[in-house]
Amino acid sequence: MIGQLRGKLLAKSPNLLLVDVGGVGYEVIIPLTSFYELPEEGNEITLKIHTHVREDALLLFGFRSRSEKSLFLKLISTSGIGPKLAITILSGARVEELAAAVAEGNVPRLTSIPGVGRKTAERMILELRSQMTPFLLPEHAEAARQGTPGGALEEDVVSALTNLGYPRAAAEKALSLTLREPECGRTFEEILRNTLRRLAG
Repeated sequence: MIGQLRGKLLAKSPNLLLVDVGGVGYEVIIPLTSFYELPEEGNEITLKIHTHVREDALLLFGFRSRSEKSLFLKLISTSGIGPKLAITILSGARVEELAAAVAEGNVPRLTSIPGVGRKTAERMILELRSQMTPFLLPEHAEAARQGTPGGALEEDVVSALTNLGYPRAAAEKALSLTLREPECGRTFEEILRNTLRRLAG
C-alpha cells in the first residue's frame, strides 16, 4: 500500500492532483483544505496517502497533514461514510472545527456540509464523539471533558436512540429511568450505553 508520496506537482484542481514520482504520474484525490495549502505547479510536495482498493479501481487519497489523514480514517470507519464522502466532509471544515462539531454534538454544523444529512451527522456523533480529543484545540478539549449541558446531552441521547430504530417515547422513558440511577454516567457515551442496556433488558 502507498502511505506517502513525494514528488513534483504537475497539475492541480480543487479535488485532484497529478504528482510525478520518478517519472510516474499519480492522480491523487484531496480535500479542499489540503488544496489551499499546495504550492504552485512545478514545486515538490509531500502528501500523506490512503490507498483505497476496489474491484474496479485503485484510488489514492492525499492529505497535507497527518491529522487530516487520521481524521479521514476515523470518518471512513463510520457506517455509511465512504472515502469520497469523507473527502467532502473534510472539505467542509478544518480538522479542529470538524472535530469540535462532532465532540459537541453540533448536528446543524455537520449538516451544513454538502452531502451530510441528519442521520449521517448523528452516526458521526454516536460513533466518533469519544475519539475526537486528539484533534481538538485546547479550549474545545476542555469543553468536551466537561460534557454537554444536561438538556442538550439528553436530546443527543434520545436522537441517537431514535436513529438506531427505537421509538422516541420508549427512548425518552428509558433515558428518564437511567438518569435516576446513581451509576447512570456523566458523559454522552456512558449515558447512551446504560440507556441501551435498559432498552435491551
